[in-house]
Amino acid sequence: MTKFRSTTVLAVVKDGKVAIGADGQATFGNTVAKSNVRKVRKLQDGKVAVGFAGSTADAFTLMERFEEKLNGYGGNMKRAAIELAKDWRTDRFLRRLEAMMIVANKEEVLIISGTGDVIEPDNQIAAIGSGSMYAQAAAFALQKHATHLSAEEMVREGLNIAGDICIYTNHNLVIEVLE
Repeated sequence: MTKFRSTTVLAVVKDGKVAIGADGQATFGNTVAKSNVRKVRKLQDGKVAVGFAGSTADAFTLMERFEEKLNGYGGNMKRAAIELAKDWRTDRFLRRLEAMMIVANKEEVLIISGTGDVIEPDNQIAAIGSGSMYAQAAAFALQKHATHLSAEEMVREGLNIAGDICIYTNHNLVIEVLE
């Protein structure tokens, strides 16, 4: 069975700002199905940003559940992420959803998966999706050697480098910045 594949999502926290971005490509088998999918959103009146990879319908379901958790826990992003991951792992309906999410505020970034993981990267850089390792490696190098770049510039460059290498990543970027 042919599966939808897509995406690279990258988030960087730097100097009290967070940038989260994604490419716009969704593929079906070896064909580009859509080139301008929007995979990042702001929640909580612009205080939290979310990026997703995987099935779009599943990701929207999870994003809605995450927003409910945020509202239920007074905007505490880490607590909302942990509670979503617990539900995602144990709920019969949610367990079938195939997606991953990056959530971020100005202080931290988290990766949430359906296996119950809530990962807080040590270096304030997170990436998911088919081109994630390319984007993450680029962001690591930029963080180490191009210290003058902003979080947004690091995300843009990391995603462009992934787009040059990964066939499931394009250069139609959407980047959200929280300041």
